[in-house]
Amino acid sequence: MAPQISPQHPLRRLFGALTEKSFTEHLGWPDHNVTSYLSNLLVDFAHMDQLYKIKNSRNQPVDTVVDLLYESDVILGAQSMDRERDVHRHIGDFTLFMAGLFPEYLRRLKTAGLIYHKDFLVDYVKTGKRSYGIVATIGRASADGDPPLFQKLSENFELCVTGLGFVRSDLDRMQNPAYRQARDFLLN
Repeated sequence: MAPQISPQHPLRRLFGALTEKSFTEHLGWPDHNVTSYLSNLLVDFAHMDQLYKIKNSRNQPVDTVVDLLYESDVILGAQSMDRERDVHRHIGDFTLFMAGLFPEYLRRLKTAGLIYHKDFLVDYVKTGKRSYGIVATIGRASADGDPPLFQKLSENFELCVTGLGFVRSDLDRMQNPAYRQARDFLLN
């Protein structure tokens, strides 16, 4: 299990600031619940074991969306409605993360070199939207407002992908040596 990253950790603050900036300034959508959820998702997925946290009946990590869909179905792999909801939430999170931050991975899935990958024919955007919609529908009563949040994520999935793409651009820009020099100059 991944260690919990504290609320004051620089990574959490960085992802929070970048997500808030992207959604507020670039997209004109200053929804704190959405940006908070997405920045926490980025922090959680910084640990590889969180990216593949869903385990099958043999306790092996499930690493394809096709297999996650199997695990989410109460008729097939899911043992309960809670399991169905949790796996669909992970499908939404995983597809959003990959489509927003790693679109080149999705393009590679569609090339002949990865034709034998199980996710070759999976539309990550449609699948993610659908999964978040299922989470909103199943929705457990909770104090954190899960059903409205997941309904927003489902209805605005493409906008969230775009917002995470802006976060990725900012992260890429921060790796540029010229950016680092300017930052160091301004901070000293």
